[in-house]
Parts: sequence; structure tokens; C-alpha cells
Amino acid sequence: MEDLGQKLKQYMKSGTPAERRIARYFSDHLNELPFETASSVADRLELSPMTVGRFLRALGYQGLDGIKVHLRETVPPGTSQLPDAIEQLRKDVAEGRPLAGLMSEQVEMLHYIYNLAAQPQWRDAVAAVLAANEVFVASHQGTACLGYQFSDHLGLARDHVQFAGGASGSYVELLCHETTDSLLVIVDSHRFAKSRLLARSARRAGYKVLLITSQYTEWAHEFANITLSLPPSRVGNRENHSAMTALLEFFAAAVFHSAGQDGETRGRRIAELEGMFADAPLR
Repeated sequence: MEDLGQKLKQYMKSGTPAERRIARYFSDHLNELPFETASSVADRLELSPMTVGRFLRALGYQGLDGIKVHLRETVPPGTSQLPDAIEQLRKDVAEGRPLAGLMSEQVEMLHYIYNLAAQPQWRDAVAAVLAANEVFVASHQGTACLGYQFSDHLGLARDHVQFAGGASGSYVELLCHETTDSLLVIVDSHRFAKSRLLARSARRAGYKVLLITSQYTEWAHEFANITLSLPPSRVGNRENHSAMTALLEFFAAAVFHSAGQDGETRGRRIAELEGMFADAPLR
């Protein structure tokens, strides 16, 4: 990293006008380079992609991807910058900047989720997912992508995980048979008006119910065996999809970690199958 920084400083001092501009841009935007391409840099600086390419080769890289690899391998996590970033965020919130308020709430939500992961109900929820004979995930149609992705991630840790989208309007895959050792995970939202009915029906059919909700749900104690709740959003979308996405991602990761060797073996097998059956380009 120091070598790259020194090279950029040298070009800023003694390079051609174009090299000085590129070196300055790279030096000022190192954290953003993983999201750039040579063409996007060229557009920003009103240079040709060939000029940017020649500069990269002069630095010792075949392209911008080389710098990206270098940054991944040499730049430590920016934890030392976190206190300063949070302090700046607080100042921006105090100045009434709307985006800062939203970002501040998301940081608070992540801290809340981190603490939630240390609570007994979190451990009980992870254990319930791994112990069930089969796991179903249900969510509102408007958040079906979120629910499907969550079920897909749980499927990396164990088998017999299915997304119950309710597209037929009947949840027949869930409620047409009774069970004693299956689990229904309901990803609740303000729009999922049938979540209470679904939880009650599932309990009557013998399911355990894990409710993951972005609100304080009054009926949870009656129809859910375990509840993981996010506090209500103060800013922006009241459903707070960003926080819910984070909660589901962390929870799925916790399930995979708790699955231990079984999860690792299953993960490798899934990777093998994906490589075996991935669509090959037509020739």
C-alpha cells in the first residue's frame, strides 16, 4: 500500500499533466476504486481509456482490477476510521441532513442486531432452524425476493428448506398436512396482513413458528414460539427493508456457522453441483 501511495505521489509531482490528474484522482479516491472501471475513471477525468490504461501499466498493473486486488490484500479494515465517521454522522444529523438521519438509524439498527445475536431467543431460533425436520419461509408478496433469498441462504446450511410464497392463495404446501417437527419462519411486515392468520393456522397444524418482524407485534406471544424483532423505524420507510435484510443475512450466517462441519460439507457439495450444472455459453 505504501509503495502504491509513493508512486502516486511521485506522479503527482513529476508526471505528465494527464498522469498528474489520474494520480491525484486515485490518491483521493482509493476507497472508491473497487467500484470503478478504467472507462469510468476516464469519463470522470475527460481522458481516453487508453491513457488511463497506460498509466496503470506504468504503475505496474495490467488494469484497474490489479489495483483492486492490491487494495483487498493490503488495506486493513477501516475500523480506525469508524469513530471519526460516526462523529461526522452525528454532526450531519444535528445539521438536519436527511440522508444522515437515515444512515444514522441504520448504524443503530446494526448495533441492535449485534446485541440481539447475543440474546437467548437468537440462540433458540438458530437451534430451531437446525433441529426441524423441514423449514418453510413465508413473507408478503411485496417482499418475496427477500424471503426467497433468505430461504436460499438457510438452504446452504441444511436441506429441506422451502419458500412458501402463497402464490396459490392457500399455502397448501404448508397446511395440507399435519406435522410435529417442522418450522415455519414468517418474515413479517406492515403489509403482511395475513401473517397472524398464517401463524395461527401453522400452530394448529403442529408447526413451530419463528416470527422475524420489523415491528412490535401484539399477537407474537400467542402464535409464535420464538420472535426476533426490530424496533420501529423512525426515518424513511416504516418497514425498514435495509435493517430487515441485515437481520436476515446475519441470522442465516449464524445458522450456517452453527451447522459446523455439516454446513461446510453441504456448502462444498452445493458449489460442486453449481459448477457441474451451470449454464455453459453456447458455441
